[in-house]
Amino acid sequence: MTSQPETVPVPTSSERDRYAELVDLVRKYRAAYYNDDAPLVADAEFDTLYRELEAFEALHPELVSNDSPTQEVGGEVSAAFAAVDHLSRMYSLEDVFSLDELDVWVRRAQASVEKQDGVAPKWLTELKIDGLAVNLLYRDGVLVRAATRGDGTTGEDITHNVATIKDIPQRLHGSGFPAEVEIRGEVFIASVDFAALNERMVAAGKAPFANPRNSAAGSLRQKDPAETAKRPLSMYVHGIGAREGLTTASQSETYALLKSWGLPTSPYYRVLDTYDDVLAFIGHYGEHRHDLIHEIDGIVVKVDDFATQRALGNTSRVPRWAVAYKYPPEEVNTKLLDIRVQVGRTGRVTPFGIMEPVKVAGSTVERATLHNQDVVKAKGVLIGDVVVLRKAGDVIPEIVGPVVALREGREAELREFVMPTVCPSCGTPLAPSKDGDVDIRCPNAKSCPIQLTERVAHLAGRGAFDIEALGYEAAAALTVGPGPDPADNGGVIAPAGPGPLRNEADVFTIADSDLSEVVVWREIRVKGAGTGRFQPVPYFYTKATAKTPSKPTATTNKLFTEIEKAKSQPLWRVLVALSIRHVGPTASRALATAFGSMDGIRAATEEQLADVDGVGPIIARALVEWFETDWHVEIVDRWAAAGVRMADDVDESTPRTLEGLTIVVTGTLPNFSRDEAKEAIISRGGKAAGSVSKNTSYVVAGENAGTKLDKAASLGLAVLDEEGFVRLLETGPEPADAPETVPAADMDAPA
Repeated sequence: MTSQPETVPVPTSSERDRYAELVDLVRKYRAAYYNDDAPLVADAEFDTLYRELEAFEALHPELVSNDSPTQEVGGEVSAAFAAVDHLSRMYSLEDVFSLDELDVWVRRAQASVEKQDGVAPKWLTELKIDGLAVNLLYRDGVLVRAATRGDGTTGEDITHNVATIKDIPQRLHGSGFPAEVEIRGEVFIASVDFAALNERMVAAGKAPFANPRNSAAGSLRQKDPAETAKRPLSMYVHGIGAREGLTTASQSETYALLKSWGLPTSPYYRVLDTYDDVLAFIGHYGEHRHDLIHEIDGIVVKVDDFATQRALGNTSRVPRWAVAYKYPPEEVNTKLLDIRVQVGRTGRVTPFGIMEPVKVAGSTVERATLHNQDVVKAKGVLIGDVVVLRKAGDVIPEIVGPVVALREGREAELREFVMPTVCPSCGTPLAPSKDGDVDIRCPNAKSCPIQLTERVAHLAGRGAFDIEALGYEAAAALTVGPGPDPADNGGVIAPAGPGPLRNEADVFTIADSDLSEVVVWREIRVKGAGTGRFQPVPYFYTKATAKTPSKPTATTNKLFTEIEKAKSQPLWRVLVALSIRHVGPTASRALATAFGSMDGIRAATEEQLADVDGVGPIIARALVEWFETDWHVEIVDRWAAAGVRMADDVDESTPRTLEGLTIVVTGTLPNFSRDEAKEAIISRGGKAAGSVSKNTSYVVAGENAGTKLDKAASLGLAVLDEEGFVRLLETGPEPADAPETVPAADMDAPA
């Protein structure tokens, strides 16, 4: 029986229109990204459009032309720079966006390799740096030309600008290098340097850069090399092009050789034997991507062996021997609907943006901080702008800046933010901070409802009394009072006041009868509704009907249990709970250790307080001023009368083995939480520091230790594992003068 030929679907008119639209959009956005260093959309949105275009062309290959964006590499050459041809083509990388897609790619590549050679490939796995690709041409060891990738065949001559980057040698070290060799790498700005650069931009009244990649690319394309020299540019090599006379057999062997010539190589790459090792590498750096020298947006996996690379070959655009796995996006674009202000527990008034909800870093975000009015002005954002939103892991979402190019034709929709002059919660006129910083504050600390709510929520937090049942919604209901049933209020959760707590002094004396009218409304997703809407439900007391009296819920009972338990928290947590400006956990621990009791702290002079290591004059002045206020003293006295612990027990049996030592704990220890490790250090007379410096005595490094471990290695500090830490706690430094240290390189590597 003769098989019938497969029918190829003919694209409809609307499909052809969509295809043409996709081609135009991808080409437009690619030009903005590569040529102008001013992206119009977030990377995630571009990736989605590009994949839609690829899928369309796979279904309708007859529409694909040679000038389709899927057939091109990178961008075009700017007329502002001379065009230069690469000796060997610079390819792009195939992107995959899930581990399932990566698994398919690895299996395909592995099957091809094993079919040819009969052996499994080794995988050179490295970080995908978020920077700008460059090609360096060395002749007889001398840098003669540097160029951008451009379209892969022709790039822009940026030799004079690259010459200002101190990481890149003008002449290779040693000898034996080829007569002619092309070195490929990524120019970037380190995370620390980028933060400092943006601080300088804001201080100068200029808009900060949106991200390190744009900053690095714009710096390399400065017409005046002197301007490029002012930017903190770095580079790591990641490949090699034309290589006349070079005989290395693998990518990793080449990296070692390039390093010996003085070229900067990444400290993060690994050659791995199995796909499981690759997955562990991806998982490790997914958790620690913000502990690195530079920003990354994924992991690159390459076949290490050059002969196998050649056998696998390339498509017209990408090599078949390398792939880029991209992490979920942490930077997206969305519309800024409004800018409002919120009042914090110390009265600080902070602007924040209300945006069209957008998914970023695994969660849906519709609010983001704008820090203060000066930052709003420096960022240049207008209400109505399309803005770049960044959310790095668990960090609070931040509006980076506007996409200025998208303002054209929309000017009438945009308006500037105006900082309010009175507190939105209590109506008190706002005032500058007394210590001269840029913040605006509400001075009505005692009577401002929202400040009380924030302080009560703070004292219940994990870093203070740790009252889990007293979350923000409960704190609001107990302070500003229960609002109307949202079902009768258009679905809006609204406060009404006042609640049973006059101030935080009442927290430890609140009674069951005080809650008879308190309802905390939370939102839960309606099962089976399919609409994504939320339904408000009562939290403390449920009122079924007007005739049915309120009954305490399990959460109510838990609240009283946890309040009673909180009375026995150590002194440093009580200090944190008081919301004294500048007095955080570190200063509180130091004060509790130095004075031992609340009475001791209250009786100390400003000079005595300032002399405590980790306190200093600013915190000392804040403490003295706080205790000079009558209603502040009332809080402490009433807590004490209610049974809150106001002095730490002195355990004479604990030896002071760490007197005078400064110890930093980083990573995860199997038998100590971070707080337990700090308590163990402080109770033995040591200082538990948060950062590594030349004054650090020991660094205790657990699993997944990050950049603190790298810094310890660079300073030559003693690094202890948990066993060494326990020995130090027990015996002190005398028997541990030469502790068995753990090499930083071993502890930093993923399992």
